[in-house]
Amino acid sequence: MARVLNESGPDAGAAWHYGDPLREQRRLEAGEATVDLSHRPVFTVAGPDRLTWLHALTSQAFEGLLPGQHVTAFILDPNGRIEHVFGGVDDGETFWAHTEPGHLEPLLAWLSRMVFASRVELADRSATHAMVIAGGGPTVVAREDLDATLGEVRAGTWAAEAVRIAAGQPRIFLDTDDKTIPNEVAMPDGDRLGAAVHLQKGCYRGQETVARVHTLGRPPRRLTVLLLDGSEERLPEVGADVVLDGRVVGRMGTSAIHHDLGPIGLALVKRNTPTEATLTVDGIAAAQEVVVDPEVGLHVRPNLGGRP
Repeated sequence: MARVLNESGPDAGAAWHYGDPLREQRRLEAGEATVDLSHRPVFTVAGPDRLTWLHALTSQAFEGLLPGQHVTAFILDPNGRIEHVFGGVDDGETFWAHTEPGHLEPLLAWLSRMVFASRVELADRSATHAMVIAGGGPTVVAREDLDATLGEVRAGTWAAEAVRIAAGQPRIFLDTDDKTIPNEVAMPDGDRLGAAVHLQKGCYRGQETVARVHTLGRPPRRLTVLLLDGSEERLPEVGADVVLDGRVVGRMGTSAIHHDLGPIGLALVKRNTPTEATLTVDGIAAAQEVVVDPEVGLHVRPNLGGRP
């Protein structure tokens, strides 16, 4: 199977594509293809207190988590800014987790400081286990089973990134910066704010900011999909300025060529940036497809019994 590797960035060394990236995207969207993400770090949280401990520390609701149910969680700083992110699945005895390349060491260091008297054990499992996307979702498998799990129909990170961006799903540390709060990258839906924040759980560090911004419905910035002008035949760099009428209004995140939409990307822009405005990033014109509604408060406050 022909394989082209990523040469740089956080996915360096991983399979970028297998010769037909646009077809790989379609097969991934259909749930037919697998993705090798074995370059991502894997760790475990074991012990009888693991779920209540994770529940107390993170933005996610871990109490009552069913075996096999994948969840994503943020660890926030005291001001509600996203410091760490991880996803994973509990098997009834151990929580198997994965995080972004280059971010495992600080994450495990922070978690280790929070153990105190809790009956939990943390371990880096990256040498023996790997993350893959298979069956339509992320999972962790033993490295000795990696090839069999991936099978014959594979998609590269190009396909995975294009599908993710088109769905408006941010990749933390790439589509966010050190000031990002959860309310800026996801819309509330019932008792959840995106995939990583449960709005009805007990207190955790940074919750006050999340709750306050949710109630007011006015995050400082908002995530948007950018539909990039394909005539430039290039993609903007992560972190590039997003500009409107000569003024910087945001920060560029990840981008990719999508099989249907063409060149697309994600950006964080100021909340009051007009949604119909054509923006410019790295000299490339870009229309917007809203992910976080700038008028989110109009949807939230009536449900909270407040004034619309």
